[in-house]
Amino acid sequence: MSQSALDAALLEAHRAADKPAIARAYARAAEEMGQDAAAFYLTHAYVYALDAGMPEAETYRQALIAAGAEPRD
Repeated sequence: MSQSALDAALLEAHRAADKPAIARAYARAAEEMGQDAAAFYLTHAYVYALDAGMPEAETYRQALIAAGAEPRD
């Protein structure tokens, strides 16, 4: 997916205030972007997933841990 398509998906999800869609859009962006940007997007995916009570939150957290962007317990 292109950067502009990812940006559009994120903006639309925010406009709709759809927290699960926001989390999934950030997770998708994390997969698509380079390593430096991935932690930024994945952190946002994690926060929105937590806020929405999504089971994917733990998956996102584990990915952050694996990337060295989140401390282990």
